[in-house]
Amino acid sequence: MKKILFTGAALAVVTAASGAFAADGIPVGHLADLTGATSSVGKPYGQGIADAMNYINAHGGVAGKKIAFETVDYAYEVPRAMSAYKKLTGSDKAVAIQGWGTGDTEALVSSVAKDEIPYFSASYSGHLTDPTGKTSVKAAPYNFFYGPSYSDSCRGLVQWAADDWKKKGNAGKPKFVHMGDNHPYPNSPKQACGAYAKELGFDILNEIQYSLKPGDFKAQCLSLKESGANYAYLANTSGSTISLLKSCETVGVQVQFMANIWGMDEPSLKTAGDAADKLVWVVAASTWNDDVPGMKLVKEISKISDASGNDSRPVHYIRGICSVYYMKEAMEMAAASGGISGPAIKKAMYTKKDWVPAGLEGVCLPSGWSAEDHRGTTQVKVYQAATKGGTIGMKQVFTADIPRRKEWLGW
Repeated sequence: MKKILFTGAALAVVTAASGAFAADGIPVGHLADLTGATSSVGKPYGQGIADAMNYINAHGGVAGKKIAFETVDYAYEVPRAMSAYKKLTGSDKAVAIQGWGTGDTEALVSSVAKDEIPYFSASYSGHLTDPTGKTSVKAAPYNFFYGPSYSDSCRGLVQWAADDWKKKGNAGKPKFVHMGDNHPYPNSPKQACGAYAKELGFDILNEIQYSLKPGDFKAQCLSLKESGANYAYLANTSGSTISLLKSCETVGVQVQFMANIWGMDEPSLKTAGDAADKLVWVVAASTWNDDVPGMKLVKEISKISDASGNDSRPVHYIRGICSVYYMKEAMEMAAASGGISGPAIKKAMYTKKDWVPAGLEGVCLPSGWSAEDHRGTTQVKVYQAATKGGTIGMKQVFTADIPRRKEWLGW
């Protein structure tokens, strides 16, 4: 069995002595992007997932059993994710999966429902939030994720933008543009957010496409400049966001950029430098330097792959920990009610409201899922970057509580 271990920025593949899914363990799948188009954020998130499960195993496991898992790098390629899923549900008999991308997660919705395997994704697509299929195209009864959906996150940014426009004393309608790759992940919130922006009084401009892979985006920046946009929503991950910000700085774009939850993080602020100044984006957990009780556990978990404790982890790492600990507590509830199985884990996910996993107080947003609504939280925390003058900082500037409209479920 090959097991991927995370050590700082490097990845090492070693051969473990025992099988990934031992007979006395709890089999859990872990799909990650460590080398593909979204690996700039996939690596820290995946490391958070792995460190959390290894920490749990080192401290008694779940109901006395260890989580048996193998981290599979599918490089953000849907066919590879589908192949890995077949193995996880075939010979490996996984009872839950910690997954990653939107394209593969959405492609597996019907399969995980049929196989009754709770799928905790790092895709926050609004399409995954309707467990019944009453208001959306496809029911997603076994899909869960921690944090606000991409659609609700974008709605929160639009609320901030409307407030920002008024505070600056501007007249007329502000202009909003969606920017991102032509891919399920960047496209996920496009229609939902555009509709809400229009409702709040924005003029919606034609979208501008730029690749998930970093590159020279001066042409797109010139199109953005010519469009007259006031607020631009960046739907890609941090690697390409950095490239876009630097390209737009080069051609003198004067636009307020707003990035999704994967579009920026602490290391990316340092890389982007002045080009990221005043950028706003969504953060859905406490940050490494926040003085909250749960950061003690986060920093202990971090020592699994950084024994020195010197690494400063980005926000994505911390969200990965939250995702694992919701799964862990659901497993514990399932064990107490007769046994750990996919259906029992799913049922346990519905038992708590304003739920924060034990030991992570102040870190994970209070969340709750129901059999009719898989929007775990609709609270959107907006942070703003300050990168001028060599100082790199970020602070929360806005909180949006997005209404749970029925027509927004699954959208």
